[in-house]
Amino acid sequence: MKTSEKIDARDIRRKLGLNQQQFWSRLGVTQSGGSRYESGRNMPRPVQHLLRLVHVEQIDIAKVRKEDFEVVEYLKSHDPELFRELKKQARSAVKKGG
Repeated sequence: MKTSEKIDARDIRRKLGLNQQQFWSRLGVTQSGGSRYESGRNMPRPVQHLLRLVHVEQIDIAKVRKEDFEVVEYLKSHDPELFRELKKQARSAVKKGG
């Protein structure tokens, strides 16, 4: 998703088969707040990013820790080849189901 790309939260929610409460609560947004976003109110950028991570990328943000990001940033800057190889292996493992 590009930063200029418009997110259609209602469409994503419907494709996932979730009601507003289920969908928005995973982002820490109330049902009424989510309803306003779905009706056209501007969605703050942090909410857009959370929506993408949780509902598009299917990342369980409850499991993500600061040190996870620190390790990723360290690998990217100090051993980019190892980072690329680990990313490739991780994607392959996900495709294989484990």
